[in-house]
Amino acid sequence: MLSGFKDFILRGNIVTMAVGLAVGSAFTAVVTGFSTAFITPLIGLATSSTGDFSTATFTAEGVTFPYGKFIGAAIAFVITAAVLYFLVVVPMMKVQARLDRDKPVDIKAALRDCPRCYSQIPGIATRCSHCTSEVEPDAKALELAGLLSPR
Repeated sequence: MLSGFKDFILRGNIVTMAVGLAVGSAFTAVVTGFSTAFITPLIGLATSSTGDFSTATFTAEGVTFPYGKFIGAAIAFVITAAVLYFLVVVPMMKVQARLDRDKPVDIKAALRDCPRCYSQIPGIATRCSHCTSEVEPDAKALELAGLLSPR
């Protein structure tokens, strides 16, 4: 029983995920500190208020709502999302596009609906595999596949 647990823990994707979570939590702490130390005071200067949202509250029927903590968390979330998008996602998409540039085109990847039975068929198909009716191949799919029009 313990050997199965050991195999599970030492699997490559589990270790990678654990490292990612540790780095992510450290990154979140840095972004939260940055937003608390710099962004929140800048918003306070722009709005002529104190800039410290953490103590902002309102009371309704004797219940206190600390909405300032939510504003601080929302600011940290937006900053985290923007940094991750512009520093991780966009560069990875560019690298992936560069790697995929030389891959051959899968001629069956472009799908369309059959005009007769509405089943999905490849864009380059001349006959539906479901209802066997003849269909015109999609010109764009033929061009992507590097095929000439069969007619």
